[in-house]
Amino acid sequence: MNLAERFKAQPADRPALVVHGRATSYGTLSERVNRWRGGLIAAGLEPGDRVAVLAGNNEVFVVSYLAILGAGLVAVPLNPQCPAPELRRQLAQVTPRAIVVGETGQVAWAALQGEDLGSLALPFVADGSVVPELDRATPAPVVSVPDDHPAVLLFTSGTSGPSKPAVLTHGNFWASMLSLSQMPDVDLSKHHLVLAVIPLFHIFGLNVIINLGLMVGATLVLEDHVAPRRTVELIGSHRITMMLGPPNMWAAFGRDPTLVRTDFATVEIAVSGAAKLEPKMWLDLNDRLGLDIREGYGLTETCATVASAAGVDSPPGSVGVPMPGVDVRLLDNGGNDVLIGDPGEVHVRGPMVSPGYWEDGQIVSHSRTSDGWLQTGDLAVVDDNGHLSIIDRLKDLIIVSGFNV
Repeated sequence: MNLAERFKAQPADRPALVVHGRATSYGTLSERVNRWRGGLIAAGLEPGDRVAVLAGNNEVFVVSYLAILGAGLVAVPLNPQCPAPELRRQLAQVTPRAIVVGETGQVAWAALQGEDLGSLALPFVADGSVVPELDRATPAPVVSVPDDHPAVLLFTSGTSGPSKPAVLTHGNFWASMLSLSQMPDVDLSKHHLVLAVIPLFHIFGLNVIINLGLMVGATLVLEDHVAPRRTVELIGSHRITMMLGPPNMWAAFGRDPTLVRTDFATVEIAVSGAAKLEPKMWLDLNDRLGLDIREGYGLTETCATVASAAGVDSPPGSVGVPMPGVDVRLLDNGGNDVLIGDPGEVHVRGPMVSPGYWEDGQIVSHSRTSDGWLQTGDLAVVDDNGHLSIIDRLKDLIIVSGFNV
């Protein structure tokens, strides 16, 4: 079943997205997605064709992503701040037939003009938040695809080597959304107002914010770049109940001496992911601002789903326990399970694990053991209560604002 069919119907007048103070209701969002899906199909795109998305945290990104999924196409979210040579390389790897360019991505798109972009023949360029030819299209129904049909190609350097596109299927995403929705003592049934500043082209933003957020009927307040004072304004004006972001966002709060506890009074759930949050920072934010930040751990190859400290009493610095439906082992160099407290490489198995990477139009398997465990390249320890702590990488890696370099 197409992932686009899994989203539950929400009240049509409920705000789905808020961008720069402008709200888009679930009813309007659904209507636009239906038209854009019809426009993509009418342009001659067929199931399995790749469609790149070059946009920031805005309505263009969300609508195009959902329309691409629903048409049975494969979304390829790209970083709109990516240098032209790297962007050219990525486009050559995935050979998209079309690209949707939002306002944020137009500088990067302009830098590619006049170059041979191979199969890329259909640019849909936004005028602000509107893509004219898609907005005027006739709506089309969702295209049925099997669970193993690729939904997204997402560039990552997650487990080894240079950036390459991980294949994430409709089934991978659905399994991860079920896992995320079953986290203990985390009530996702209420109408949460989510502040999302992590880029939507990152797996954390794509799956945890868009997929899960829209599935449970949250209102997503989307911002590209948020300074601490601006964040506090957004929390107060929208009465934000859930915040998600990388450690550098939380560290910025810690460095601002003007922030006080009441600035975060409405926040019920605070989540850090994409890199390690230092225990000292967690303790400072908890003591001074009352933020009980829960860490999570995942990779692009696992739809950002491996372990979470949300709803569990994990110590500072821990990423919590394996999430529902995820198997985790820590193995030494000889392939043996390590003892409690000893470091071992994290191995993951479950239905949310990607089948591999996209190379030359084929899915090539990633680092797996003979019995199907994904080798993450991350070193971790586990305590007596089963709480994981990530301590190192097996390979040299620099993490900048949650991105692997």
